[in-house]
Amino acid sequence: GTAIEYFPADQVREGARRYEAWVNSLVKPQDIARDIFVECPIPHPTLVIRRQVLLDIGGYRDLGWPEDYDLVLRLWAAGGRFGKVPETLLRWREAPARLSRTHARYSPEAFLACKVHHLTRTLLRKGRPVVIWGAGPVGKALSRALRSAGGGLEAFVELDPRKIGQEIHGAPVVDTASGLAMRGPLHLAAVGQEGARERIVALLEGAGLAPLREFVPVA
Repeated sequence: GTAIEYFPADQVREGARRYEAWVNSLVKPQDIARDIFVECPIPHPTLVIRRQVLLDIGGYRDLGWPEDYDLVLRLWAAGGRFGKVPETLLRWREAPARLSRTHARYSPEAFLACKVHHLTRTLLRKGRPVVIWGAGPVGKALSRALRSAGGGLEAFVELDPRKIGQEIHGAPVVDTASGLAMRGPLHLAAVGQEGARERIVALLEGAGLAPLREFVPVA
């Protein structure tokens, strides 16, 4: 892949600018892999792949969610490594009528379904339970999707003291220290506020948890 720049400026939404900054920050293979469940880390028009590898994993599929993200996640699950040319080699035209803005397969719900499908077949196989960092709308939606897929939830972790001690979807809401003490489940960082992912990842790494083995950001 390569770095990108959206244009024209008056058509580019704030969410697209955040995606642009995030995706351009992921260059090295380990950074791309760490964030692979956040969003599609390779802007699809920049994807270059060997034809045989594409054929070996079955090509594109239409399962009701983003076909490019599904492809990237299958490549990763098959052992693929991704890198990125840091230069901006694609200027990506933004427009309200783009399918990624209008079609149901690119909705937040479709992205979530795609993530959960691949999580349960990779990092959460054999019924591994999860600890969800964030008891807000993003974390709750993730919990519901995982539960529908048969996943187990150990706890929510929250910084908001008003939520600590509650129970959501049958799981306790605990503080940061209690969350960091939970080893064995996969920790999922599921907070949508700007900068929250970076703070949670820093906490988890500071406590010695390994990305893609013990935790993964998903929002």
